[in-house]
Amino acid sequence: MGYVHILREFASPQEGFNRTVRIYTPEGYDAHAAHRYPVLYMQDGQNVFAHPESALFDTWCANHTLEALVHGGHVEPWLIVAVDSGMGRMQEYSPWGEPHRGGQTRGELYGRFLVETLKPYVDRVYRTRPGAQWTGVAGSSLGGLISLYLGWKYPEVYGRIGGFSPSVMWHRGKLFQQWKAHPRTWTRIYLDAGLTETIVPGGEVLAYGDATRDFHEHLQDLGYGPHELALVLEPGGEHHESAWQRRLPAALQWLLR
Repeated sequence: MGYVHILREFASPQEGFNRTVRIYTPEGYDAHAAHRYPVLYMQDGQNVFAHPESALFDTWCANHTLEALVHGGHVEPWLIVAVDSGMGRMQEYSPWGEPHRGGQTRGELYGRFLVETLKPYVDRVYRTRPGAQWTGVAGSSLGGLISLYLGWKYPEVYGRIGGFSPSVMWHRGKLFQQWKAHPRTWTRIYLDAGLTETIVPGGEVLAYGDATRDFHEHLQDLGYGPHELALVLEPGGEHHESAWQRRLPAALQWLLR
């Protein structure tokens, strides 16, 4: 079994406060002192692991899922670094503020924390493979949006991107406008949503299935090939951790292989 280390007061100088960071090391990490591991960074860390100190409602159980995939010979062992969302999740996962919500955003600062502070720490303290081909980032909903944004903004850092029900419609679909070209770097992008997944926060209709399909087509039009890009639209899939947990095994098998 792997182990989840919890760092409760990890400083984010870019944002001006401390965060909770949960780091999963796979089975055999301590025993194989010469082996170096790829790393997957995940948003909403309090919901990522099956662990007594995770959130009380359904989690992704990413540690158990990854262990099952490794034992089945589908992927190699990975480290998972899961960063808890803080106060004002909507702002910190927003690269661009929604005008009708006051336009507030801290997404760029959060991204700088991950790239400038957290990743260098992880690469220094743990035995990692620091290159983009061996570094992934993933999340759901707005966490999926910020993960895609990070993959677009920092292709030299993140080569594997997982967007689960990503809020690509945010700020009138600005990610479509910003993502104008293939960076011509090694890339693997996984996208999913419920086929008819829709939520209505504050009276605004957000159609995740349609938007995710449209973004997949947008990336295809930019030249991303089937070896770089995967789309899953699950009939009946809802906007909830239980749906993302259900799709996670196949997602990680494709994204991390």
